[in-house]
Amino acid sequence: MSDEEATLKKKDEKTYEDKCRAVSVISQPLASKKSTKKIHKLIKKASQAKVVRRGVKEVIKALRKNEIKKDSLCVIAGDIYPLDVISHLPILLEEKGVPYIFVPAKRDLGAAAGTKRPTSCVLLKGTEAGKSFESQDLLDVIISEANDYTPK
Repeated sequence: MSDEEATLKKKDEKTYEDKCRAVSVISQPLASKKSTKKIHKLIKKASQAKVVRRGVKEVIKALRKNEIKKDSLCVIAGDIYPLDVISHLPILLEEKGVPYIFVPAKRDLGAAAGTKRPTSCVLLKGTEAGKSFESQDLLDVIISEANDYTPK
């Protein structure tokens, strides 16, 4: 890749602050820049371990079938439009006791989940008792961060 191509690629990429400007008003708790990188890393590893559900339909189906474990986490993209697509998810997740956190961009969430398409939400189903995947400690840190948030 030449220097010109590299500079064009950098110009096309948005910064964290630019992505946060496109976030909707209900996107609370919004992950910090550092936490967002950790979350994307966690989703990549969980996707390889096959413990994720991608998209609103699959997440709702998993919640209704009680496929969730004690260490489940839902990651929702904050730049979804129209807002009605995901507006019911936080309420449903709170009823089921699943912590959730928002990230700024659906495109980055989809890339982390291993799809070419942008993804509106991803559910990390958690692991069964006695089993764990390699990033269990990172999952626990993100879950504690999501649990620290108390809705207003």
